[in-house]
Amino acid sequence: MYKTSCSRLTGVWKCLPCDGLVGVSVQQKLFANAARSLTSARSLIQLCRKNQAEWITFQHLCFLKRQYVKSSSGLCQRARPKQEHVVSVLDVRDDSVVSQVQQIPALKPEPGTVVPPCDPTEPEAARAARLEARQWKELKIEYSDLPGIYARLSKLKLTALVVTTAAAGFAMAPVPFDPVTFLMASVGTCLSSCTANSINQYFEVPFDSNMNRTKNRPLVRGQISPLHAVSFALACGIPGVTLLTLGANALTGFLGALNIFLYTCCYTPLKRLSITNTWVGAVVGAIPPVMGWTAATGSLDPGALLLGGFLFSWQFPHFNALSWNLREDYSRGGYRMMSVTHPDLCKRVALRHSVGLIGLSALGPVLDVTTWTFPLVSLPINLYISYLAFRFYRCGDRQNARKLFFCSLWHLPMLLLLALTCKKSRMPQDEASVAL
Repeated sequence: MYKTSCSRLTGVWKCLPCDGLVGVSVQQKLFANAARSLTSARSLIQLCRKNQAEWITFQHLCFLKRQYVKSSSGLCQRARPKQEHVVSVLDVRDDSVVSQVQQIPALKPEPGTVVPPCDPTEPEAARAARLEARQWKELKIEYSDLPGIYARLSKLKLTALVVTTAAAGFAMAPVPFDPVTFLMASVGTCLSSCTANSINQYFEVPFDSNMNRTKNRPLVRGQISPLHAVSFALACGIPGVTLLTLGANALTGFLGALNIFLYTCCYTPLKRLSITNTWVGAVVGAIPPVMGWTAATGSLDPGALLLGGFLFSWQFPHFNALSWNLREDYSRGGYRMMSVTHPDLCKRVALRHSVGLIGLSALGPVLDVTTWTFPLVSLPINLYISYLAFRFYRCGDRQNARKLFFCSLWHLPMLLLLALTCKKSRMPQDEASVAL
């Protein structure tokens, strides 16, 4: 860099006249620049006198540039690079610094670790096959594996529960039993449930991969392609809704299509947005017994709504207790469940709907669906699940949640069976007139 000596600036300052505003301002600027130049020169001398390991670096050059170069229009000195090549101080190798660097020792295996020796006599073909086996490859599925994959894709256990509740609704209807209509309604409900569950898994592949409970699903593992899963869903959904419409009636077909829409387009996206997904899912679970009732009667009666109310209230102690022990999984998947975001509300809702089952059972004879025996015989199991829900509410630990969940598994079949045994019999009008 080119630098102007401070003595020159001082001499120039002495030669300038002192009278006039212009002369005073120029003198002040020159005096300030001279003081800065003197300070910078002293700093540079101190830096050069230090140890060689602390010679001028890029930061020092930037410091000097800020001292000499100014953006104002006044008198300044600019740092310009020389035309000839200047050997940088950084190019000089300092052996003292290099000698201070310690050599990193080689990594040694921990004691007890077995390191497979490299066999120099291994054939090239065997080595290539061993390396190829470690590479990622697309899963090859045999045709014999497809039934098991379809069963997991359609959540066979959940589908069986849906068909069971629909069959209970059909059996509770106050009409003569028609086996053909019953078969059509059961098969159509099963296919509709398979469709809803398949589309649900199709939408949740990125989130299911983060959960231990769902990471082995067929779409997550890549056992089938997404197009294959959607094709399977359509192959089940179109015949399912058709069977419900033609085999039963149009109202049942509409309810089946509505249930598919609510499960796939409302419940599935709401799981990542709001805790209201639990209430929407309870509505989805309450529709199958209503479908069974409408398939038998062709109308939406209070008895159908009562059966739907049973399923609606039962799902809260069932699912809230299940989700309580899966909070970590749901949190990793990004699902907004009550057990994750509102744990106190989760326990209160489970207790509230468990007690509500007692009141719904008392409505059976009031709505002329069951006899007065049903509220009495169902009271012990309703009180027991309410007691477990109360314990879960008082002490929300994993053990109480597990007990409430397992109780809900046998409570619903028992409740529907008691309702069926206490069903109020209705004679046809012809038989009633003959009896009179």
